Amino acid sequence: MKIVVAPDKFKGALPAEQVARAMAHGLRTVAASADIDLCPMADGGEGTVAALVAANSGRIVKRRVCGPLTGMAVEAEIGLIDDGRTAVIEMASASGLHLLRPEQRNPLRTTSFGTGQLLRAACDLGARRIILGIGGSATVDGGLGCLQAWGAAIELENGAVYTTKDRKLTGADVGKVMSVSSAGQKRPRRARAIGRAVRALPPAAAGGLNEDIEIVVACDVANPLFGANGAAPVFGPQKGATPQQVRELDWALHNFARRTGHLQAAEAPGAGAAGGLGFAMLAFFNATLRSGIEIVIEATRLRRRLEGADLCLTGEGCLDLQSLAGKTAIGVGRLCREMGVPCIALAGAIGEGAAEAFRDDLTAQFAICDRPMTLEQAMARTAELLATAAANVLRTFAA
Repeated sequence: MKIVVAPDKFKGALPAEQVARAMAHGLRTVAASADIDLCPMADGGEGTVAALVAANSGRIVKRRVCGPLTGMAVEAEIGLIDDGRTAVIEMASASGLHLLRPEQRNPLRTTSFGTGQLLRAACDLGARRIILGIGGSATVDGGLGCLQAWGAAIELENGAVYTTKDRKLTGADVGKVMSVSSAGQKRPRRARAIGRAVRALPPAAAGGLNEDIEIVVACDVANPLFGANGAAPVFGPQKGATPQQVRELDWALHNFARRTGHLQAAEAPGAGAAGGLGFAMLAFFNATLRSGIEIVIEATRLRRRLEGADLCLTGEGCLDLQSLAGKTAIGVGRLCREMGVPCIALAGAIGEGAAEAFRDDLTAQFAICDRPMTLEQAMARTAELLATAAANVLRTFAA
């Protein structure tokens, strides 16, 4: 019997690799001779670097970069795969909301500068292709800090031009931007020439490279940059923005796109992701935005690994209606359905309506808790509960 084990992390309890091992342990108590292929997954957010490095025998390099606040330094990871030709970066490792205490969360003060530093570092390490996961950010700066760290010259209303060595720009500066250009490029003159600001920033600004760098962004939201469904109204409050700040930031992002001549990019699905970093990637880096789980499925070669499989086990901490928006279990389930492989999901909890919503994509879903318990108790026993649930699934499946 061939079984593919392809779960995501159980957030706060176990990373995806340990989830897969726990499931496999349970399976082997029932079928010791089974061919079990462990394929830890991610959805383009937290855990993506680990999943892709593990699947491709890559390596992880650490770099100290600016955190989400300008005076904060954090140690972030870059995954290198394909003999170093491809780098994998999680925005949250440098500019993540989880790095801030609740009282520190204020998108007028946060910056994506550290994410830009990671992009530069990846280029310096020789990567020609970058996979960038942009979930979990603390920012609503339209990617301004990232552009600055990459090497752009950013002109504000007062005529001052900011580059990598100057004060780090934050969400409070977005509405003041007049132009964005490559470092060393002659700046466009004021308003009439703003639309001629550089369309894509050459990698020469980062490490002296001359060839183009391909950037693929893992993005599972379709929000535009500004407007009722834009970055500030939809994501600003969870990042600490007050109602007044939401209005200010929405206006600022609109102004940023208008003055730099990129209103079309601002309207694209995903432009509002990660506080507008999606916009910066589209407008200035010519990046491609793709579903995170699709990127991970491709990079882990899950389709090939499912060939000839009798069963696939997937799972994540919570299966709910939000899982329909590009989460791991639903992505794996849809691929299994296409390939005719039964797919069963194990979850810490299953939300209301999830079973009906997943009926066509998952063969079955099971919550792993074996008795009433608190969240703390469940998280402490996650590995044990996963092993027991996986064993029970296989006993039933093989009966």
